[in-house]
Amino acid sequence: MDRRIPVDDRTGRRTVPETARRADRPADRPHRASGNRYGSRPTMKDVAARAGVGLKTVSRVVNGEPGVTPDTERRVQDAIAALGFRRNDSARVLRKGRTASVGLVLEDLADPFYGPLSRAVEEVARAHGALLINGSSAEDPEREQELALALCARRVDGLVVIPAGDDHRYLEPEIKAGVATVFVDRPAGSIEADVVLSDNFGGARDGVAHLIAHGHRRIGFIGDMPRIHTAAERLRGYRAAMEDAGIPVEDSWMSLGVTDPGRVRRAAETMLSGPDPVTAVFTGNNRVTVTVIRVLAEQTRRVALVGFDDFELADLLQPGVTVVAQDAAALGRTAAERLFRQLDGTLLAPERIELPTRLVTRGSGELPPSD
Repeated sequence: MDRRIPVDDRTGRRTVPETARRADRPADRPHRASGNRYGSRPTMKDVAARAGVGLKTVSRVVNGEPGVTPDTERRVQDAIAALGFRRNDSARVLRKGRTASVGLVLEDLADPFYGPLSRAVEEVARAHGALLINGSSAEDPEREQELALALCARRVDGLVVIPAGDDHRYLEPEIKAGVATVFVDRPAGSIEADVVLSDNFGGARDGVAHLIAHGHRRIGFIGDMPRIHTAAERLRGYRAAMEDAGIPVEDSWMSLGVTDPGRVRRAAETMLSGPDPVTAVFTGNNRVTVTVIRVLAEQTRRVALVGFDDFELADLLQPGVTVVAQDAAALGRTAAERLFRQLDGTLLAPERIELPTRLVTRGSGELPPSD
């Protein structure tokens, strides 16, 4: 009988010879094979050796090709499961010239508006067997360009871009090289490309006209930065509605800038103070609306409100918030469908698609003037 006696090493600790440790290891305890380091993945050669078949047979099973008997396919699948093998798509990319992946460049991942838009793009991509990779530009044109080109460097087949900048000539070489590209929510700058938009001008005009129809004449507008297409179009819609009603607009009734709550709060408080304060406010997006609601809650008089963009719990406030709703999911879905039509070669000249908005009345936009 071979009895192993623990011995002291140079540190004074009691140790057991390695041969004993190996012998004592349970037979079914998993351990890494010699030379199989982390990051080293099993190959088709490993699968073939375990299943006792040739590489061509493994390739046929992995790629769903015919010519393999059920018994052989079962052995190969068992080997794949045992080894944790995953197909390496890099070789398929080289053969087919497609990566089955598309990129999405968003403005702000934290903005709830982009959640349904991103999900819709992902669902269309999934239906076409493609993976979606997305990132945020944080409204920074340089970051947008960096992200878009990084996605192209990773050989995505196409891009859906919500632009932060107004010059997209940097994408011309990529588009010429075959990268399908669709812009959404805002148009591309300095290039011709497919774009899917909401009717920002018409929606804003309808929202302000609704306030006018309920007796308001002093109507404030608080929006995003004027260089942003959506903000500029919504301001244009506000002006058009006021002009249609023959109401001169005072400069103090309009404020555009960052959507930072502090800036929006100051703008709202200024409009709501003085000898002739506004009796209604039209807000340019959901983030602005939320801040303005907080300001209005502190007022002693009731002020009417219509916001562009719907938002969660808008219907549960008292009164409910009247909004101009745009369909973010439809924007994403339409853009993604055009992207894959480009990839299929069924689209020719770039188009501009404008989706309608919808006025949702809930109470805040129907309040009459308080004076």
